[in-house]
Amino acid sequence: MLNSTKYNLAKNNLTLGVGIVQSRVVEIAPLMKTAGFDWLFLDLEHGAMSTETLSQISAMALKTDITPIVRIPIGGYSMISRILDNGSMGIVLPHVEKPEEAERLVDIAKFAPEGTRGVGGGIVQYDYKNVNLSDATNELNKQTLLVAMVETPNAIENIDEIASVEGIDVIMIGTNDLAMASGCPQDFGNPIIVKSYEKVAIACKKYGKWLGSGGVKDSDIAKNYIKMGANFFLAGQDIGFLMSASKDRVDLLRKD
Repeated sequence: MLNSTKYNLAKNNLTLGVGIVQSRVVEIAPLMKTAGFDWLFLDLEHGAMSTETLSQISAMALKTDITPIVRIPIGGYSMISRILDNGSMGIVLPHVEKPEEAERLVDIAKFAPEGTRGVGGGIVQYDYKNVNLSDATNELNKQTLLVAMVETPNAIENIDEIASVEGIDVIMIGTNDLAMASGCPQDFGNPIIVKSYEKVAIACKKYGKWLGSGGVKDSDIAKNYIKMGANFFLAGQDIGFLMSASKDRVDLLRKD
């Protein structure tokens, strides 16, 4: 069992994710893999999919070698073990502002001795095979990707404390909400946002975390943040790609 996204991050490779907000079919996993994405950002904060649908897509993603990573709702700690037990290889905790919130994520998501996650029944990541439980839980601890999402000026102010939390792998900037909270909505290249990225990048380097980015639509700005080191990059979401391609096609065919 290998979390290919975590493996590629460790090699300093760019990994691209796609937000799954509206899609409800398991085929979205192989479709997005074929499109070239590395991970699915299964969105329970803004999406309406059930945990049953989430589990089905996650299981298909494991078979397709595109990493299923789930953003839980704000404060949705009680969902974490259930999500991981049913196929997810990573958890994104949104709106982290204090190190204690990140610490709680690690505690719930990791098995002993690193945390207090309980052991369920069969392990989908191992195809439900009989495995040595100690070896399996140790390996799952290594392979599970934990992401603290920072989305406010207050979170940026506390970034050193958040980034220092052991067990967190990625500090991901929620650029859309950060710009909104900073008084420059949708201005993702604003100096305030650029300075925030620089500050988070420094903290990530200091504490051995990977830098993540989400919400940046402009390609030139996105490439600039990638150059800063944001190699866990959410490239867009299903509804945006579907609407953009559909509108382009309709406009082309209706053009005189």
